[in-house]
Amino acid sequence: MKKHLLAWFALVALLFSGAAMAVEEKVEELRQQWEEISVIAEKDKRDRLKELAAEAKALAEAEPNNAEVLAWQGIITAGYARELSGLSALSNAKEARAVLERAIEIDPEGYNASAYVTLGLLYARAPGWPVAFGDKKKAEEIFKKALEIRSEGADVNGYYAEFLADQKREEEAKKYAQKAAEASPREGREKSDGVLIEDAKALLESL
Repeated sequence: MKKHLLAWFALVALLFSGAAMAVEEKVEELRQQWEEISVIAEKDKRDRLKELAAEAKALAEAEPNNAEVLAWQGIITAGYARELSGLSALSNAKEARAVLERAIEIDPEGYNASAYVTLGLLYARAPGWPVAFGDKKKAEEIFKKALEIRSEGADVNGYYAEFLADQKREEEAKKYAQKAAEASPREGREKSDGVLIEDAKALLESL
């Protein structure tokens, strides 16, 4: 009887391990496609992001308690929202906000701050009440939380620098743009971080 129980537990462990690996592979596919899209021509981004957002949503519906999956859904959906306008943009921005906040509930580190960075962007760029949920004060709070978690990132420093520049806080913006310009790209995020690093350099020149 004991041998049968051990065999059953081993089988269950193997099945769970295989399922976890399958999810990791799907997340890796999302990341790879995101990296490719980050460097293609602007005119080609919308359709690619629409397809990728649908893939991310389907994976999140299958894995509703996986913070990494939810973070990627939020990142991709927010990216798609930026390519749209009007009600379509707002609908996708709201969806991205909801899944990113859910990811942070599950993982307080917000997938190594990535969920916080994108959430901060959404609050910074969305229209304010009564049109949408935009809130500059909340955006800054979220960016600062991201900096507490990962202070050297090209993404958090670059996007925070853009936020500060938009608020006419040029000296502060220069500080964070410089950090973003000098940041090392994350492993597996070389293309998208490379774009952010170049954006930070351009921002520095404009300030």
